Amino acid sequence: MAISESQFKLLYQLMDGQPHTQRELSDRTQMALGKVNRLVQEMKEQGLLDDTNRVTPRGIDTMQPYKVHNAIIMAAGMSTRFAPLSYEKPKALLEVKGEILIEREIRQLQAAGITDITVVVGYMKEKMYYLADKLHVQIVVNEDYYRYNNTSTLMQVLDRLDNTYICSSDNYFTENVFEPYVYRSYYSAVYSVGPTDEYCLSIRQDGRIRSVSEGGTDAWYMLGHVYWDRDFSAKFRKILMESYDDPVTRAQLWENLYMRHIKELDLYIRKYPDTVIKEFDSLDELRTFDAHYVVNTDSQIFRNIDSVLHCEDKDISNIVPIKTGLTNVSFRFRVGEETFVYRHPGPGTEKYINRRSEAASMEIARKLGLDDTFIYIDPEKGWKISHFVEHARLLNYNNKAEVLQALKMVRKLHTLGGGTEYRFDLWKQIDGFYESLARSGRQNFEGADQIREDLTRIRALADSDQVPACLCHGDCYNPNFLLDDDNKMYLIDWEYSGMADPAGDLGTFIACSPYDMKQADEVITAYLGYRPELPEFRHYVAYVAILSYYWFVWSLYQDSVGKPVGEWQYLWYKSVKAYSARTLRLYQGMDDRETAPRDTDIQET
Repeated sequence: MAISESQFKLLYQLMDGQPHTQRELSDRTQMALGKVNRLVQEMKEQGLLDDTNRVTPRGIDTMQPYKVHNAIIMAAGMSTRFAPLSYEKPKALLEVKGEILIEREIRQLQAAGITDITVVVGYMKEKMYYLADKLHVQIVVNEDYYRYNNTSTLMQVLDRLDNTYICSSDNYFTENVFEPYVYRSYYSAVYSVGPTDEYCLSIRQDGRIRSVSEGGTDAWYMLGHVYWDRDFSAKFRKILMESYDDPVTRAQLWENLYMRHIKELDLYIRKYPDTVIKEFDSLDELRTFDAHYVVNTDSQIFRNIDSVLHCEDKDISNIVPIKTGLTNVSFRFRVGEETFVYRHPGPGTEKYINRRSEAASMEIARKLGLDDTFIYIDPEKGWKISHFVEHARLLNYNNKAEVLQALKMVRKLHTLGGGTEYRFDLWKQIDGFYESLARSGRQNFEGADQIREDLTRIRALADSDQVPACLCHGDCYNPNFLLDDDNKMYLIDWEYSGMADPAGDLGTFIACSPYDMKQADEVITAYLGYRPELPEFRHYVAYVAILSYYWFVWSLYQDSVGKPVGEWQYLWYKSVKAYSARTLRLYQGMDDRETAPRDTDIQET
């Protein structure tokens, strides 16, 4: 039988089997004493309570639809905002006031009688496996954690959604918020005095969430755990399954999907004081809550910083993530009055990035004045510390003075008269991408064989020019040219550097630019400092084709692992086609520099 929320509250208080006076029940349920007396009498007449106010077997059966069946703890993400500690282990494994975050949450669930607990892991998943043995939870692996949002986590546990708590692994509850019986679906919330960028709630008089907005002022906002009853779980499961193929759904939080279907998904607010639910978005916030982290972060990254800058953990502050790239993550921080950047290599990058080569190149770059932000790099592990460039801006491809400054720096690198012992093999990289693409079936499309055939010919033609290798940057495009307030330029990010054909740096510079062919010709001439003869000129054009090909194949690989690069993929495809055709004409002796066609699509982009 269905019962009212007021009846539920009374039965829930009486389920402990202890005798309670009706005044005690009034205090515990926050209902008026007269209402409690009336409800108690009604429930006795319905057979839910006996004459001593104890819950009858019928009353226990009536509560069963409201019994919590299980809990899902989402622990797959990296929590990049919580730099640098989340670079070394999942945020869920941080120790806060003597307890591991996720262990505390699991124990609180178990104390509430919820023993069916599933933890969904992804990032550094092996560090979480021990929870199965230690706390008797079930582990589910989300292999898509790095490319999709937490909807991918829920897709792994669709069959487990019931009367279910949905929890975040990094919440800290100062008191146990979990209950063995819950009347209806809810999202916990705390109140923001003043502005917040969190998801703010507009609610009806009965507590149902009417709408959700990103950001607000003086508002209740979503924070903490969620409870889904069976009806909500069934509806949400159907919606998620039907919409998961949509890239928007996979890229967003489950809350965004809920917001789009809010009219059909009944979710109510459960209000908590901000002293009960804690979520630490930064180390500085954690330090405010747990003073232990002020003097000892137990972080190897901090120990690295301490050793290079001769400081202590307590001196490191104002940590802000600034880059989450495909190969690295970085954050800026302060020590004293200076601001620095720490670059942390991504997992698995040691397989395709030679950190010794990077370190050797950076020493040369510093001596040449190309990048004097560089302070230290570990040639084995790849972490790096640099000065932070305040108000840095990227090279503007349409600013002639900036472009000439950048080309002068590249030319200075190429003509230094020396180099390193390390070679960067562009074609080996391309072959590696194709091996991965073959496994996913993304290497086959109309015209793919012709592109590969043309580039094989162009490679042979360019190799026959026998251009000596020199030290090259390897990733020579505008985000790696920074300018400060004084217009001083820095050439950063030397991961792909090594001895290679100098035309490769020009190829990337042009392939990743908005230039048409005539502008590309001007760039080649500006780099060389003179108008080249046809044999030299065509070599550089060949490398625009080659690097357009490289970036196109790279973009296919990124697509295959769920990291699409957008419109640039099509632009690189067009560039491969256009510059391949031009290269083959040039090697046949046709010098078309005066009539080089414009590609208006690339120019406008």
